Amino acid sequence: MNLESLPTKTIQTARDVSIMDVNQDTVMVVGCDSSGGIGPKPLDKIKVSGFTLGRFTARVALMEVLAVGATLTCLTNTLGVEPDPTGFEILEGIKHELSLAQLDDSVVVIGSTEKTIEVEQTGIGITVVGVAPKNSLRIGWSKPNDLIVAVGRPSVKDEVLPAEKRGEIADLADLLKFLNCGYVHDIIPIGSHGMVHEVDVLVSDSGLVAELDLTDSYAKKSAGPATAVLVTIEKNRLSQFSELITKPIQVIGSFCE
Repeated sequence: MNLESLPTKTIQTARDVSIMDVNQDTVMVVGCDSSGGIGPKPLDKIKVSGFTLGRFTARVALMEVLAVGATLTCLTNTLGVEPDPTGFEILEGIKHELSLAQLDDSVVVIGSTEKTIEVEQTGIGITVVGVAPKNSLRIGWSKPNDLIVAVGRPSVKDEVLPAEKRGEIADLADLLKFLNCGYVHDIIPIGSHGMVHEVDVLVSDSGLVAELDLTDSYAKKSAGPATAVLVTIEKNRLSQFSELITKPIQVIGSFCE
């Protein structure tokens, strides 16, 4: 092994990914997500199918890595369940999300399951690895006068599946649209800490000042498994952006210097 080719320097960001230098031109981007007590097992607190669990756990890590402009290379799944049937069901959910992101033929998927102990409560961890050119990493791209727009309705726990059925939550297909829009600058999935936390991340990375117009309940609402996404867009492109997206959108503020 050529040790000189291994990542050596971590690039600082407030985002939920680790970014490391591979060489002077390329960075490695690593994101992960985990879940416990959610699934089809007897002691799970929230009952969902293995397929659903695989989908939503994978999409969080996938969104975090894709949002910074990385090209995915590998997804690992560490499943604290038996291979058949639960492990296979979770894996099908993971593959569904890769297909939604148009990545099913380009990403190596590896994993492990519990083969010796009878499991009564579900546990899962997913790690996603990607690479990106250092000079095109999508972090700190927001500009003065950009609008801060929330796409999707923040949902958590038992709210998620009904909201998805109503077409109210952001997904990987939406994220691909954002990545292909020249007037969309920063993209960041909203997680369990809520919108204000993610705005603070954008502020930290861009050095700009955010002026927000949010009710306290909406600002602090958990988005659970990345059911909503923040994007910053050019001010005069809001109408065009609204036509692109079928999910609920809300302008929650803007950036200034």
